[in-house]
Formats: sequence, structure tokens, C-alpha cells
Amino acid sequence: MKKVIVSVTNDLASDQRVHKVCTTLSNMGFEVLLVGRKMANSLDMQPRAYKTKRMRLLFTKGPLFYAEFNIRLLLLLLFRKFDLLVSNDLDTLMANYLASKWKSKSLVYDSHEYFTEVPELQGRKAKKIWERIEGWIFPKLDDIITVNKSIASIYEKKYAKKLKVVRNIPFRNTHIEEIKKIDIGIEEQQRIVILQGAGINMDRGAEEAVLAMKNVENAVLLIVGGGDVLEMLKQMVQENKLENKVMFIPRQAIDKLYAYTSLADIGLSLDKDTNLNYRYSLPNKIFDYIQCGTPVLASDLPEVKNIIQSYDVGVIVEEHNPQAIAKSINEMLDADFKKSHQEQLLKAADELVWENEEEVLKEIYAKYL
Repeated sequence: MKKVIVSVTNDLASDQRVHKVCTTLSNMGFEVLLVGRKMANSLDMQPRAYKTKRMRLLFTKGPLFYAEFNIRLLLLLLFRKFDLLVSNDLDTLMANYLASKWKSKSLVYDSHEYFTEVPELQGRKAKKIWERIEGWIFPKLDDIITVNKSIASIYEKKYAKKLKVVRNIPFRNTHIEEIKKIDIGIEEQQRIVILQGAGINMDRGAEEAVLAMKNVENAVLLIVGGGDVLEMLKQMVQENKLENKVMFIPRQAIDKLYAYTSLADIGLSLDKDTNLNYRYSLPNKIFDYIQCGTPVLASDLPEVKNIIQSYDVGVIVEEHNPQAIAKSINEMLDADFKKSHQEQLLKAADELVWENEEEVLKEIYAKYL
């Protein structure tokens, strides 16, 4: 069997895209090793059809983390046998590129976002460093994948390279774990609005969603996941006396996450158009909501808007403030949007599945078997 090593800087447990890619590779006949990192709050790894390795690092963020991760990854790759490397995002590309050149092996690059335009890099010297790394390596790559047409178009114009698009779409959902409202302390007559994600960070609309609940009655906002602004959100809830309207649930494995999402009447995706990365993003939670039969209330971003309007599975809120968000939530709840759009949600859930999307990946990786 051909050996492929896939690497990513997160802790693996909740990264759905990388798991799906590794599953596809394993099903194709590759021997897969997925490499990531182990953090203090990492979830336990569930059994998978491929091998995993999580490295414990001294540093958890900032330049020292990225330097340590790439050095450790490079050493691992140099002392492992492999036929193919798969680098996920710019923060793993340096080590993968050097190892592929050292061993004269092939490299596939999978860019999950417009990395150099993430908000955390804006106005910082680190942005120029990442731009130089990208500008040095990107033109030398042969097989490049990204998550939507907008980002692909940007890279194609910038580097005159042709990219393949593989959207971050979930597996077909054949079973959702059952959970009842009473199990999580919500009364049966209360409606549920959910905001989920492993990266609930700044400029993703979480603050506005919390404040919107001041003007939404008989409903609870579930915030499920992790991110940089969680502590601030919890403080906002206390200051605005919203403890009965906002609940926090830590990161969950995908099956458990779907259990919460399927309970919800509305799923929120409220990224702000404050940077190019968010403007052209297509969050995987959009597809998770659809797969669970939960309509979407989303901000006016081109890729997201295209999905929601093409399938008629939600509403676009054009003004990004708590009052406008609350108004849209109330309108969707009053109209029982979830019940009235069941047919559209079922159709979208049937079409927007990894089993369809992975055909593009199979074409790319077949030549390496």
C-alpha cells in the first residue's frame, strides 16, 4: 500500500475536513497517517480507519508554536517512510515542502482558507512572513486544493496556478443521536437557536448573536464549541442578565454535535465582512446545519449566500447588528421556517454530501496509487 502522511496544526479530534479526506484516502487504498498536536483540552480520539499521531508541544500559540510545530513535523517526516505528503493550510506547508524535496516525493496542498488574510494576522509583521513562505512555495506546487471557487479564483489570479475545489461538506447523515430538550435543561415549548464551531473567534458574529437574544422571547441560544471570544461572551451574558437565554456547551464529537444541531430551529453563521478570509469563507457549519435539517440565518457573504439562496434553506441578514439579527430570528421562528422548508432542507441534505464531493479528490489522488 502507498503510504501517505497528512498533517494539520490542530488536535485532530474535531477537524471534520481532514477526517473526511483521510477516510477517502483510506478507502482508496492508501495507508494513511494523520499528524496533528495534542493540547491540554483535546478531546479523546475516537477509533478511525487510519492511524493518527498527536504531538505534544511546549508552545501553544504564536511564532514559537508555528516554529516548533514545523521543526517537529519536519523531523518526523524525515524519519518516516512515505510516498505522498498532504499539507493542510499554510502553517504546515514549510515542513511538508522541505521533506518532499529532501526525499523526492510528491506533495498535495489543501488550503482550507485564505490564510494570509485571517484577522489574527492583519496589521502584524507575521503576515509578511507567511506571505513570503506562500510566495516561495505556492508557485512550485502541482496539486492544490481549496474550499470554494472564490478562494480558488484569488489564488489562480495571484499565482497563475489552476486549483481544484473541494467544499467542506459532511458525510451523508444516516443516524443522528437522539437528545431531548429536557436533557440539557431547556423547556419543551422553548425554541432553540444554535451557533456552533471550533473557531468562535472575533468578527464571527457571536457577540451580536448574544445581544440579539435580549429581543427574542421563548428561545434559547446554544453556543456549542470553542474559540477566542468564549470568555468574553460568558461575561456579556452575565452583564446583560441573559443566563436564561444563552447556554454554553463545550466542543463535541461530530455525532454529539449533530444531536444538538438537530434540536435547533435556526443555525447561525454570522461572520463579518471585515477581512478577505471571512468574506470568501464557506463555513462547514452551514452544511452541518443543512444535514441536520436546521435552516440557516447567515450574514451576507457571497459563498454562503449562494448556497442558502440556491437551495432556499435559510435567510440572509443584511445588517450586522443585534437588532437586525433578532428581527430575523423572530421572523423565522414566527413563520416556523424549519417546518415550512422541510422539503428544501431534505433536498439540500441529499445533494450536499461528502460522498458526492469526494469524487474530485479521487481524481487527484488516483494518480498517486
